[in-house]
Amino acid sequence: MSRIVDAVTAVLICDDRILVAQRQAFLSAFPGYSAFPGGKVDAEDAEGAPLPDAWSGHDARLMRALARELDEEIQFDLVAAQTRGDVAEIRPLGLALTPPPAPVRFNTHFYAVVLRKQPDLKIDTNEVAAVDWATPAAWLQRYLDGALLAAPPTVAVLRALADSLDATEVPGLHFASRPPSELPLIESMHGVRQILVKSNTLPPAHHTNCFLLGDMQSHRVLVDPSPADDAEMEKLCALVQRYGIHEIFLTHHHPDHRERANQIARHFEVPMGMSEDTRLRIVALTGGHYFDGINLNTYREGDVLCRWLGRAVHVHAVPGHDEGQLALMPEDRAWCLVGDLIQGLGTVVISKPEGNMRKYFESLRRIIALDPKTIYPSHGVGMGSTYRLRDTLHHRELREKQVLALHHEGHSVDEMLGLIYPDLDPRLLPLARANIVSHYDKLHEEGVLPTVSGT
Repeated sequence: MSRIVDAVTAVLICDDRILVAQRQAFLSAFPGYSAFPGGKVDAEDAEGAPLPDAWSGHDARLMRALARELDEEIQFDLVAAQTRGDVAEIRPLGLALTPPPAPVRFNTHFYAVVLRKQPDLKIDTNEVAAVDWATPAAWLQRYLDGALLAAPPTVAVLRALADSLDATEVPGLHFASRPPSELPLIESMHGVRQILVKSNTLPPAHHTNCFLLGDMQSHRVLVDPSPADDAEMEKLCALVQRYGIHEIFLTHHHPDHRERANQIARHFEVPMGMSEDTRLRIVALTGGHYFDGINLNTYREGDVLCRWLGRAVHVHAVPGHDEGQLALMPEDRAWCLVGDLIQGLGTVVISKPEGNMRKYFESLRRIIALDPKTIYPSHGVGMGSTYRLRDTLHHRELREKQVLALHHEGHSVDEMLGLIYPDLDPRLLPLARANIVSHYDKLHEEGVLPTVSGT
């Protein structure tokens, strides 16, 4: 069962502008997102120094948390500002509860803090990369232009304040007040619709991200639909029916990216697109019947799949995890759907026969060089910048050095398994072993080791 944690958020308003912060890309929660200052309520917030009389109508615990978070993140002393008369008003905007299936659900209290003068701020770079002031309409336009990565509650606040800076409630702030959806749908970037579909994937993940791409007036594509059972498939089909699709696209051949995708294609009477390698592997695994009655489109490096906000979305070959894996990225590189090039949850497995560690390194370096502003993995949330790609590459480089050092010490692959992964879930040990062997294969291909060992 999910754990629910109270949190607070402050929307600072001065004149006709509001403050939005960009979170650091290395944070585990909402990395690189644009958001309002705030954070979780701590036990210490239950008691403390007396609060200004002007706050008597508010929950003291939440006000202490709000003041503490503002001081920690942007060094703004809310109590002192209230005492000086710089705070015109503090009013609640509503409550946002993180929807399931998140393991930790934040029960976030949003407050508008109206200031009479713009404060001098100093950000805590451990959490905040930058802050900026702009009108709510300007912030909202950045989101609509595909230039802002933000969680749904943030977008809801921008919409409400763009309508009126005096808003006292925010439609759609709480997930239960949004239009009904058969499955969780997140649009953290405008026009990139991320659908959380329960799939038969590897732990710790339980869902595979299914994406609905394409402008409403153009070719619309459903990427990697892989519902775990018929009931989940029915929910997905009902959701997709409201948008309409012209094609189903597979990033690669693994079952947790294409299970029941063929049934969905038949249901909507649309073709399926993928790389030729993906097609051949699925045919080999399914005896050739998977695609019965379905028209197929083959995609290669540089092909255009659809359009996003009027911009062409190109196909990019990213072999390594799977020889035929394809990524998707618009021409302005605002985002990139990287498939299983990285994992938002867990570690990418590189295993034979479709995996190749040398090509995996090359694909990581290639997408890092292209420098998309947002990364969407197949498991987990979108992430601002290429930080996670760079961190994954660095981790793999260190693991390779570790494997090489243990090899020179005379350890076998099975001995390395216990040394490198002493606390790993036993169910995942065969996958971890496959990664070690793939590092061996890469060292052999590059001539660092003369022969493949321990396989």
